[in-house]
Amino acid sequence: MVFATFLGMCSYLAVSKKVTTAVGLGAAVIFVLAVTVPLNWLLDQYLLQEGALAWLDPKYGVDGSETIDLSFLSFIMFIATIATMVQLVEIVVEKFSPSLYNSLGIFLPLIAVNCAILGGSLFMQQKDFSGVAESAVYGLGSGIGWLLAILAIAAIREKITYSNVPAPLRGLGITFIITGLMALGFMSFMGIKL
Repeated sequence: MVFATFLGMCSYLAVSKKVTTAVGLGAAVIFVLAVTVPLNWLLDQYLLQEGALAWLDPKYGVDGSETIDLSFLSFIMFIATIATMVQLVEIVVEKFSPSLYNSLGIFLPLIAVNCAILGGSLFMQQKDFSGVAESAVYGLGSGIGWLLAILAIAAIREKITYSNVPAPLRGLGITFIITGLMALGFMSFMGIKL
């Protein structure tokens, strides 16, 4: 998500100063993606797509349900699912790890509007997965990829504090350069045909 489509960059850059906070946020992103992508697939397949309501029986007074198209509600429904899971994560992290909760600050609730999370559900919709298991694996894999990306940049940023970086590039400047170089490396994998 981060290196191929540049989604989720705000929290990626803001929380990647320490490896411990990066791992905490990465775990939260993994959980939210692994849960919301399959949930949103189920919503999309059985509620939102045209003809998805065909399972409603006409004998209950729902005639013509096979022609109803609620796909215009996709964004709203996906964001509602994501916000619900983020609230759950926030409650659990605050209860069991107050130090992580305090170190993540505003970025933990901002997972709800993280474009990588919504991007996972929208890419799932675009790729038209065949089942909930396939979408769950995609969500889990996307979350793990995001964790690996933020973990890599956090480790580099911790090591680079001991380096002699020119003054104008210290902080976010060198982080942007390193992220760009990492993205070039990862985008080169897109040309590989398996």
